[in-house]
Amino acid sequence: MNATHQLRHECRLCGASDVEKVFSLAASPPANELLVAAEDASKQQKFPLDLYFCNQCAHLQLFDIISPERLFSNYVYVSGTAPSFRKHFAQYAEKIIADYNVEPGSLIVDIGSNDGTLLSAFKDFGMRVQGVDPAKEIAADANERGIDTIVDFFNVDVAQQIKSAKGLVKVVVANNVFAHIDDLEGILSGIDMLLAADGILVIEVSYLKDVIEKTLFDTIYHEHLDYHSVGPLQSFFLSHQFDIIDVTSIESHGGSIRVVAQKNTGPYAQQQSVAAFIAEEESIGLFSADTFRSFEHKINQLGKELKALIESIKKEGKTIAGYGLPAKAATLMHQFDIGPDAIDYIVDDSPLKQGLYSPGYGIEISKSERLKTDTPDYIIVLAWNFEKPIIENLGWFIEQGGTIVVPLPKLKVVRKHD
Repeated sequence: MNATHQLRHECRLCGASDVEKVFSLAASPPANELLVAAEDASKQQKFPLDLYFCNQCAHLQLFDIISPERLFSNYVYVSGTAPSFRKHFAQYAEKIIADYNVEPGSLIVDIGSNDGTLLSAFKDFGMRVQGVDPAKEIAADANERGIDTIVDFFNVDVAQQIKSAKGLVKVVVANNVFAHIDDLEGILSGIDMLLAADGILVIEVSYLKDVIEKTLFDTIYHEHLDYHSVGPLQSFFLSHQFDIIDVTSIESHGGSIRVVAQKNTGPYAQQQSVAAFIAEEESIGLFSADTFRSFEHKINQLGKELKALIESIKKEGKTIAGYGLPAKAATLMHQFDIGPDAIDYIVDDSPLKQGLYSPGYGIEISKSERLKTDTPDYIIVLAWNFEKPIIENLGWFIEQGGTIVVPLPKLKVVRKHD
């Protein structure tokens, strides 16, 4: 253990010590810790990726915690890069406003607001907005674009700061951050302080059901401490005087859920969706440790297929480029040891990543224009959750005889005749 790495021993949701390790993935560096020089890869620290199941509340989680300052202060993931996410957030804002009668001028707070894409959508509907995000450069950019953003980790002190300056909040949103936080109890205390009596909390998280059913193991990395399902989440909320009132499936990140909660004295009736999700989770085994013990076999089978394909391509002397370097790519590449021997270079549309090198392997990250000047024989789509728009953008590559490989959810090869 060191200053940046600690080990937990109790369940993050219920505090129980009756936990067991159910499977492990290959140790890897922090997924977004990109390198300035390729030679730095050999010196980069790797940390365990061990998954623990709580026998008390059925929550799946990591116990190895890397300090949030190391993970998030110089963050390189930007929400607004993908047009599909901008559209998703615009529809998200519109739906929340309609479903919960959010009046113009109401205060919306976004925990982990990133570049302010979601808050911009709320602002367009006439809402007052407040972001909170520790990523210095990204938050500075949001502030420059008129999205008021506190550069910090959300906690009770930040909640008090917002309440004193701007009053109570109608809607708190937290997208893909409830999986990132070790002290969820402290976060909920801050939210409780901020929310008006009729306020709501809306979170979006990757859904454990999709992770298991689609073998989306690469969504497991050090930033994601928790792998959420509705049953354990509802128990957690109830124990802190909150209540889940609605759950919706959404397509983000290969399969996520949008969870709406309120204080247990709130005005909204609980929708049937909550009980339905919990019943289905129980029926497919998400509350059983055995389900996760067998998950490792599915991962290994997928790895054999992918590695066999890559080996056959390289034996023919063909070149492979990677498309996109999302955080999940670090897990995929380290689990199956897909390094510079396999991938010649990677392209990514985020300027924050271009000119840097991939964690652990030191593969160069370039602008997508490189694909036209240094055209590979194959492109492997590491950002597989954007498979459709990426393949559409690569129509020219397929037309001239290039081949695209999509590794997940199922291994897929796309050629011209497809």
